Amino acid sequence: MTEPTGRRERKKAATRQKIADTALALFLERGYDAVGIRDVAAEADVAVTTLFSHFASKETLVFGHDREFERRLTQAVTGRSPQEPVVHALRREIRAQVRHCTADGARPFWRMIDDSPALREYEKSMRLRHAESLATAIAGDVGLAEPSTACRTIARFVLDAFQLAREAADPETALDEIFRMIEAAWAVASPSEGPAAGP
Repeated sequence: MTEPTGRRERKKAATRQKIADTALALFLERGYDAVGIRDVAAEADVAVTTLFSHFASKETLVFGHDREFERRLTQAVTGRSPQEPVVHALRREIRAQVRHCTADGARPFWRMIDDSPALREYEKSMRLRHAESLATAIAGDVGLAEPSTACRTIARFVLDAFQLAREAADPETALDEIFRMIEAAWAVASPSEGPAAGP
């Protein structure tokens, strides 16, 4: 008898979450570089092939919410109300993401990334991909078939804002300062939209 699709998908999601949770616990306990894929698979009680069916690489075990972060960024542009300026919508989303990743419980996670050259390099490439997706969303929003240099620049600034605010002593103030500059740059690049209103 074939297992219903809903149950099968739930089991797959549960297995993926178990692997990710196990990996993170091991990485935080022993250090990212000291833990191998086989260690994670053994601790999670799954085959190495099962692990790789859910995660393409060791780095993706750490950045399991990569695609969700990217989706939320682009959704901030495409899903906002017509009256809301694009920079305002992006500031709102980045602020929510920064608050999440600067909570006390998140500090060991980011310290682990900062301490690992491999993870820092992976995060850098991930940010570039996110910026390109965001640039495409911004371009579509202003009626361009392809992202312009201005769209790509603003997208990079937004991703840098996330990184800089995450590392700042006062993330909220840092975000306000950075987004004032982004807002001014976008007003020049896309004067028809005008400056964003509100924090």
